[in-house]
Amino acid sequence: GGNRGRGGRGAASQGDSAIPPMARKPPSAITGPLDPRRFDGMHITDTRYKANGRGFVPSTGRGNQPSGDPSPMQIFIDRKDGAGRQALTNTGYSHRSVQVSPDGKWIAFVADRERRSDAEVQALRESIQKLAPGERLTASREQLQSDLFLISPAGGDPVRIEVPGNESNLEWSPDSRMIALRTNYGQFTRTEVRLVDVETRTHRSLTGELRGDPGSFDWLPNGDLLLQATLGGRNAVFRVQPSTGAMKEIIGGARRLAGVSYDKARTKAAFVATTVDRPTELFIADLATGQERQLTHFNKALNEEIAWSTRERFTFKSVGDLEIEAWLLRPYGYEPGRKYPLVLYIHGGPHSAYTEGWFDEFHNLAAAGMWVLYTNPRGSSGYGGDFTYSTRERWGMEDYEDLMKAVDLAIQRPDVDATRLGVTGGSYGGFMTAWITTKTDRFKAAQTDRMISNWVSWYGISDSQGLTEGEFGGTPWERWDLYIDLSPIKYANKVKTPTLIVQSEEDHRTPMADAEQWFMALKKHDVPVEFIRYPRSTHDLSRTGEPWLLTDRLHRLRQWFTHWLIEDGKPSMTTTSEVR
Repeated sequence: GGNRGRGGRGAASQGDSAIPPMARKPPSAITGPLDPRRFDGMHITDTRYKANGRGFVPSTGRGNQPSGDPSPMQIFIDRKDGAGRQALTNTGYSHRSVQVSPDGKWIAFVADRERRSDAEVQALRESIQKLAPGERLTASREQLQSDLFLISPAGGDPVRIEVPGNESNLEWSPDSRMIALRTNYGQFTRTEVRLVDVETRTHRSLTGELRGDPGSFDWLPNGDLLLQATLGGRNAVFRVQPSTGAMKEIIGGARRLAGVSYDKARTKAAFVATTVDRPTELFIADLATGQERQLTHFNKALNEEIAWSTRERFTFKSVGDLEIEAWLLRPYGYEPGRKYPLVLYIHGGPHSAYTEGWFDEFHNLAAAGMWVLYTNPRGSSGYGGDFTYSTRERWGMEDYEDLMKAVDLAIQRPDVDATRLGVTGGSYGGFMTAWITTKTDRFKAAQTDRMISNWVSWYGISDSQGLTEGEFGGTPWERWDLYIDLSPIKYANKVKTPTLIVQSEEDHRTPMADAEQWFMALKKHDVPVEFIRYPRSTHDLSRTGEPWLLTDRLHRLRQWFTHWLIEDGKPSMTTTSEVR
């Protein structure tokens, strides 16, 4: 009898099938357990041995190589005359994004520009990775480009159409005369939607002047295009005339759209929409007129019960004359003549973005009598690739200035109490919150979520080394000074701001060690700090965690900022006439 199946405490009786996947000896591993049935640890040989949301992943022996069939992807034709499936191509290079024209005359695909074999391209990619960090991106953009090709269903040599950048998401027009596609020059570059004329082999951009990010696109029966696009904090559906490039917004407004889909005839669109003071509902719209109606009223009772706060949107010019979008959510019970504390929210990513939609976290603090300031500093998505990637190798620099400029503008209002400011954020926002408290003590309280305090140690324990390899221009050993200089832990002795730390036990994106280091550093410097560790939770706790843990987290955030920013649980009685 006794306890069986745990290391050193008895052998499993079910045989090898009972051995946990992480305990099994990976292929090509040198060491092995003395008794496989008794070893219940983990045996790791691959760098990607864990992933946020999935947990620990058994090693395959392939290291970082992708799984699956490594052979080049070919085009096959499934003939309906009984001949069965036949190979149209047999090349050393892969054919991607394969699309047949509606008239059946052409098959379009994307391939390496020079039609080099996959093996050659992989070898080139590996050689580029050995270059100095500053040379890698340039070499990749110059040497690893793709192009659009056309091939007849009867076979033959493909026809190449030169299109700038790398192509994807091919969509033929109904008359088979044009192809719409997405293109960019690789990592950290803006994406465009281009239109290719198959007969003349010419192309042009449909979104070159768009200050935003183009999304999916679909052809209409009459030859127009439906284009989804994100425009800062909102998104919309446009009708585009390919001949002129004219764009007309048919579904949009100051709200957030999601899950946009069309009927087969492309006459109607169904979508979920939300505004800052209305949780999500399902809508349907006529694509010809733009008229819409709400199909669901799931939140009707909730909306009648709760007085959601409203927002004020503003924009401002920051460093380099860059325009930044921001919002202020009004505190519940707002009365003119009173001053209210303010909490700055910082989103993650950094290439995420806040939107015009409803967000429980904002209302959680606004309901307690605080202004909530949220903004999309440079680095945010939705404003074009140049804006999004302007923070590369410069985290905590101009983006920090953008955030402080937003605060400076907000506190000029006579109804904002500049002496009672808070700051909070998650992931990149958690890093930035800690970073801010190392640079200024203007904030009287801070809360960090899924934070990073030490980029060097983070690199060794996260599942996302590629993030900083790209954003910081290399590994820690290649950019040591940058990794160290951008680590809040280096400046922890400067922090005076009371801080609440929230981290999840199963977060493999920003693992617990970063919060542990930050907690210890603040404790050693006598900074008021509390540390909450949530079980059974990943990097996504704030949005997809267990309901009880999610609401407990919101409760603690509200408690923390109420304690430090609201006197006796009430906003300041100071009137605007008393502001000097």
